[in-house]
Amino acid sequence: MDKLDTSWVLRWAELAQHVVSENRIALMELDRAIGDGDHGDNLDRGFTAVSAKLADAAPDTPTAALKLIATTLMSTVGGAAGPLYGTAFLRSATAVGDGAIDASAVAAMLAAGVEGVVARGRAEAGDKTMVDALLPAADAARTVAEEGGSARAALEAAADAAAAGAEATEPMVARKGRASYLGERSAGHRDPGAQSSALILRAAADAAAREAGTGP
Repeated sequence: MDKLDTSWVLRWAELAQHVVSENRIALMELDRAIGDGDHGDNLDRGFTAVSAKLADAAPDTPTAALKLIATTLMSTVGGAAGPLYGTAFLRSATAVGDGAIDASAVAAMLAAGVEGVVARGRAEAGDKTMVDALLPAADAARTVAEEGGSARAALEAAADAAAAGAEATEPMVARKGRASYLGERSAGHRDPGAQSSALILRAAADAAAREAGTGP
């Protein structure tokens, strides 16, 4: 599929809710090792609320859908994750516009999203945070766009890069967030925010595949 539209955003939210629910316990266990242990519960509550809000509001543009996702996550997800994810979706909404979403728009969305997270969380690559998944995802999408690839290809590349980025946080020593209090003891554990970011971006890619009629 060369371009995406509002239906893709809605399907992305639906699949994100499913994958977060399925991985709720795993995300809690990751967070329990180096944080508060509530990351999975918080995100599950947030994306469940997102699904309900989208069903009620039935937004008819990508921007409206992404903004509704953003504000719902901000108001329902506890801890740092709500403001961070909310900011990412809000910046993405501003970047994408209301036309059909091509690879360049996907790249712009992801770049704006990670810029928002960096600004809000004051984190950089290597700090062992969600930035370590989101930044390589944005870079991968930009590369596909520059090479003339499709929106779906950009999302696939982003999802793969985010998964690799999340895995790469395991040996890192945390420099931001609650995990940083553990110092060297934070090494050996995957960052839960990076992992949830990878799961949500995989949902975005799967949603694009389903829109094209080729997804699972």
